[in-house]
Amino acid sequence: MRLLRGIAAREVPLGHFHDRMAEELELRGYAKNTARAYLGAMRLFVKHFMRPPDQLTLEDIRNYQLHLVRRAISAEYFNQIVSALRFFYNQVLRLNWDLARLPYRKRGRDLPVVLSRQEVQALFDAKAYNLKHLMVLKILYADGPRVSELVNLRVSDLDSQRMTIHIRDGKGEKDRFVMLPRDLLGGLRQYYREFGLCPDGWLFQGQKAGRPLSTRSAQHIVKQAAQRAGLTKEVSPHILRHSFATHLVEDGVSLQDVRDLLGHRSISTTARYTHLTKRTVVSPLDRLGEPVDPPPASA
Repeated sequence: MRLLRGIAAREVPLGHFHDRMAEELELRGYAKNTARAYLGAMRLFVKHFMRPPDQLTLEDIRNYQLHLVRRAISAEYFNQIVSALRFFYNQVLRLNWDLARLPYRKRGRDLPVVLSRQEVQALFDAKAYNLKHLMVLKILYADGPRVSELVNLRVSDLDSQRMTIHIRDGKGEKDRFVMLPRDLLGGLRQYYREFGLCPDGWLFQGQKAGRPLSTRSAQHIVKQAAQRAGLTKEVSPHILRHSFATHLVEDGVSLQDVRDLLGHRSISTTARYTHLTKRTVVSPLDRLGEPVDPPPASA
């Protein structure tokens, strides 16, 4: 998100289009994070030309796309900006443009980093943090929530009778239920008593009264724990989510169930975890020197 840095404090000529776009995003039920990203992308786009967006053309947008490519931003961020531009010119200005002329970039198929079970245990065994931090780590691995979902959990989202956790307003503003492991429940009860939580309050409170833990603080908790555990991998909350899903697939849990637990829209997104599981196939290198079965006798 390097392009977000250094936005001038003075007013960018997005003008009343900002409010119109915000309203259109709200009417269509876009998630708050998505709406914020789209609006931010449009502000950067208009600032680049310093002209109102209704005075810009498809050729201007093409030149802006080339500018982004030359800035070497990620394909994911590039595509997010393109989605914002398509939304604005199609849904806000209602222009009958050939939006196929605003291409997306092909995304790589790099597989995510995954921790082994031993590395996850080492993360939990590092003793130099308090119970709150340990509970953050355990929920991230036990249920695989996105970090934004984790910090928005409330005490009332935990149901010890049904042994579930209610994830609210996930990606696409969808709710879902995940499991509440017994080991986690015991730790959360101790944490509840130790920190004197309010039954209707945030599960993980931030430094400011009445505010939840920030996503940046949650990321810092994970990073610090990984350093204390001596892990060489770059560990983040999303790495624990990947590890949760991969270990479930290794344990024989169906992709459909893993998809539901993760809150994925498409099963193809979940299917990539099959490429991360440990293989039981033996390399032919390890079988050199073994006796070879004789060919079957001819009839």
